Amino acid sequence: MRLELSSLNKAVFSLERSVKVAEAKLSQEIQVCDEIETIKAGVIQNFEFTYELCWKFMKRWIEENVSRGIVDGVTRRELFRVGAENRLINDVDEWMEYHYARNLTSHIYDQDVAEQVYKTAVSFFPASKEFLERLKMRND
Repeated sequence: MRLELSSLNKAVFSLERSVKVAEAKLSQEIQVCDEIETIKAGVIQNFEFTYELCWKFMKRWIEENVSRGIVDGVTRRELFRVGAENRLINDVDEWMEYHYARNLTSHIYDQDVAEQVYKTAVSFFPASKEFLERLKMRND
């Protein structure tokens, strides 16, 4: 069954735009702290949404193309393991880092945690883009 990937495509593109805006702002000599924090918060929000869509599309693709029951009720690590076995992603541990960072987003109360999640969000963008491309190639 062919998956409709437009929502994932839009999410990855939105994450890409927010990361580019943040990188451009951070490269400027004069930076306003409030602007930077707001821009980073936008990157984090785009990361949350894109990450959620990625794992859900991974699960859906596996259900449709491997076996319906193989990913029902499994841990995220197991889902990523099956995703890696099917060449949807390369590195299970890397995706677990994204999962951990996503879980932290609901508990961001200090700047250090926000900065950690922001850095993970920036590193997630290429992985999400690669995942989307692999889904597109294998979307029967």
